[in-house]
Amino acid sequence: MASSAGPEIERLIALLSKLPGLGPRSARRSALALLKKRDQLLRPLALAMAEAADRVKSCTVCGALDTTDPCAICSDQSRDQALICVVEEVGALWALERGGSFRGRYHVLGGLLSALDGRGPEALRTAELQNRVAAGGVREVILALPATVDGQTTAHYLTERLASSGASVTSLARGVPVGGELDWLDDGTIAQALRARRPL
Repeated sequence: MASSAGPEIERLIALLSKLPGLGPRSARRSALALLKKRDQLLRPLALAMAEAADRVKSCTVCGALDTTDPCAICSDQSRDQALICVVEEVGALWALERGGSFRGRYHVLGGLLSALDGRGPEALRTAELQNRVAAGGVREVILALPATVDGQTTAHYLTERLASSGASVTSLARGVPVGGELDWLDDGTIAQALRARRPL
């Protein structure tokens, strides 16, 4: 941090540098941009952050973030209540909503199982998911988890736990992205695409 900066600026930089994707240099640039445009950026951002801190909460049904509980998605009667899409974090839910093609409900786990990090089922919202499915009326649970070791471990665990529920447990397809060229894809993606091939 710049030694010529006052304690308020240093604190702003230190806090910004804790955000994902922002290191010390990016935090300094962001702090400078905010301070240069106090009325257009800094004050509105501070107000928005204070309001979010006071009003945003986790939905007790699905775990999404909203100002209402249950959240807007869980309260939307036009959505298919028999379809639950399980995601790792709220960011994945937002990505699926951005696409606009899923009209069911969600369940946010709050992380993935990880032996290395010492994160077991009790640290996630797995029991809540099992309770939702056990309550009945769910025909399919879609596991939209990352294609990582922890993601696959979590998917396997949930598949076992939901096996006797009567609900179908599926996962997102993996493989060649739209507009993707084989020459640019990694070996794992190509192998997965071959395994998941289907008739045209």
